[in-house]
Amino acid sequence: MLKHNLKIAIRGFKKYKSSFIINIIGLSAGMACVLFISLWVSDEMSVDKFHDNEAQLYQVISNLKMSDEIITLDDSPILLADALTKEFPEVISATCVNSDFATPEGVFTYEDNDQVAKGLFAAPNFFEVFSFDLLVGNQSEVLNNKHKVVISEDLAKRLFKTVEDAVDKTLNWNYKWTDGNGEETLVVSGVFKTPPINSTLQFEYIVHSDLLIDADRWAGDWSGHYAKSFLVLKDGTNISSFNKKIANYLNSKRDGKFKFTSFVQKFSERYLNQPYENGVQVGGRIVYIRLFIIIALFTLLIACINFMNLSTAQASRRMKEVGVKKTLGANRKSLIYQYLSEAIILVLISLVVAILLVILFLPNFNAITDKNIVLNFDVNQLLLIIGIILITGFLAGSYPAFRLSSFKPVEVLKGNAPKSVWEFFIRRGLVIFQFSISIIFIIGILVINKQIDFMQTKNLGYHKENVIQFEIGSNIERPEALLSELKDIPTISSVGLMNGDFLAGNDNNSGWIWPGKDSQEHVVFQSPRMGYGAIETLGMELIAGRTFSKEFNDDYDKIILNESALKLMNLENPIGKLLQKGEHQQEIVGIVKDFQYGSLHQKVEPLIIRFRAYGNNVMARINTGTERETLSKMEAIYVKFNPGYSFDYSFLDNDYDKLYSSEQKVANLSDFFAALAIIISCLGLFGLATFTAERKAKEIGIRKILGSSVFGIVKMLSSEFGKMVIIAALIAFPIGYWLCSNWLSNFGYAIELKWWFFGLAGFVTLLIAMVTVGWQCYRAATANPINALKTE
Repeated sequence: MLKHNLKIAIRGFKKYKSSFIINIIGLSAGMACVLFISLWVSDEMSVDKFHDNEAQLYQVISNLKMSDEIITLDDSPILLADALTKEFPEVISATCVNSDFATPEGVFTYEDNDQVAKGLFAAPNFFEVFSFDLLVGNQSEVLNNKHKVVISEDLAKRLFKTVEDAVDKTLNWNYKWTDGNGEETLVVSGVFKTPPINSTLQFEYIVHSDLLIDADRWAGDWSGHYAKSFLVLKDGTNISSFNKKIANYLNSKRDGKFKFTSFVQKFSERYLNQPYENGVQVGGRIVYIRLFIIIALFTLLIACINFMNLSTAQASRRMKEVGVKKTLGANRKSLIYQYLSEAIILVLISLVVAILLVILFLPNFNAITDKNIVLNFDVNQLLLIIGIILITGFLAGSYPAFRLSSFKPVEVLKGNAPKSVWEFFIRRGLVIFQFSISIIFIIGILVINKQIDFMQTKNLGYHKENVIQFEIGSNIERPEALLSELKDIPTISSVGLMNGDFLAGNDNNSGWIWPGKDSQEHVVFQSPRMGYGAIETLGMELIAGRTFSKEFNDDYDKIILNESALKLMNLENPIGKLLQKGEHQQEIVGIVKDFQYGSLHQKVEPLIIRFRAYGNNVMARINTGTERETLSKMEAIYVKFNPGYSFDYSFLDNDYDKLYSSEQKVANLSDFFAALAIIISCLGLFGLATFTAERKAKEIGIRKILGSSVFGIVKMLSSEFGKMVIIAALIAFPIGYWLCSNWLSNFGYAIELKWWFFGLAGFVTLLIAMVTVGWQCYRAATANPINALKTE
């Protein structure tokens, strides 16, 4: 039976070559889309899932109530990790690493070998909680005192050539972090395997968290949020009850000035579900995963619809075959089996083509998504392929199989094709569905690309072009000499210092008191720390007062507000007014126009610029067209002050564009898959137009004999398809509007959804559809009517 069905299928493929080719192209493109997206989704879903205790591993998160908003923080006191183990019976173990702002970067020196590396401050039991492989060393001993360091396999090879030679060697560690720098002598106690790329924790070394407390006394206080705390809970722990316990415990330890609500979130879920707005989790990468899963399913569904439409459209060609088989004793079950077998065979051939396409274009896909995905046919990938075969075979083959097997032999042998109003509407409904999806995709492409263009060109309140930034280097204690030499370069117009990364936008501060402030009001201000020349280098607009200047020797207690902060404080004549911060008073010396501190995902917030004479980040504005010459001179100066270190710089505008790398990847992927969906839809439309022309060949012949023009016949044939596209547009517009509105709500500043997005999407789809069917309609209209009527 199987052999017989295979022969029949091959014979049918040869007989109806055009249908076979259209179905192969459509199904293989649809399945390639599913494979690409499935590989990407699988890679995204694997992040942080490799830890042995992943199911019980949680991170402590806190919601901070400030005035009329809630800010979500992922950091906590360093002291918390040890307290969790001692005070909470539900906790098996707990550890911590430094907060992002306290990430240490330093230089390890062994003899004459200097190596720059980024690492973590961590609690001694770090390797007992996280499953990072120790190649050398004991988990419980590698960090049992603060004079030890555990280094990565890669760093060990850079310092000592081999891993085995690293242990017990003494290193000099010259380090820096946001609030300071230091120097330590450390002994290598272990070597770990470099963290995998699907880990959100990336580090080249681990040092004891006590060193952070030594560097900043506030790090060892319950009010200091210098750490990220992680804990392993016992199976069966009631998370809701535990959240109440940990919230009450932390509030009892804090000074009570601020209203915190602490809770735990599964660590492996943080990567996909990280953003919070007003204390509620929203958006995140999980949104894009859901989006592309839907795109994959709909693209495959469009390909399956093509198969169903083409198969049922050509049913008239196979009527006699069905009639003869039924007359010779074939039952409906065997016919269904035959036609499903044909569909499965077609799916298998398409799958082979799809896999070849994935192998061929996977490097390009990795470049677009910034991934390193490999098609290695592991168990999960094989199960995915089997699932695609079964689902696609059933979706594509079920309706044609049941439809063809239902023909009555007496009628079909007479040449009377069964007519079904239901089938008529189903076929057109499926075409409308296809083009509704295609139009939604086009609307999405237009909106996503327009939003990205808006973010890249919006007036940010500063000038990001032609600004080079680099870290000053841990060897320089006072940077005046370096800055002075940079200013002497003729092609540099200004130089400034800042503490931390300007685009990170994560330097916040609270506790400010101003005249007329409500004592019950708690406000968190964005609070970047800038030195001389920073505001001028960034090109911010000063609307009152002055910037920080060396002409005044006491700027250490001076501050500059933005317009939003001034509006919040409602101060008249603000220049010279004093704000209280703890035990210190700070004077307002200037007001700057609102500028975007961080990305456009957040709106401009009240901001206080604090003075920091010696920041760790240098910014230099250079003249346009002098990049190569200026960078060469800057590198020479940098190496002079930091011998042995490479000059690592970046352009501020490039760094700004990287803030939206996720959106850019989504745009690139959306462009690709939307184009694929439209092509598949048009293939199906082309096939349907062909069969429509064949079915109406006699009618067309009669019309031509009676005097109809070619244009009139083309109009008659194509108008039906045009109506379907128009109906599809009317369905797609409200759905597209709703989807795009939801996506744009993730941005603090977003474009307005204009009518032309929808009009253009509908017009482009209609144009593509008319071009697709127009050629076939023209061929049918210009054919010799004698060929169609010679049998009459």
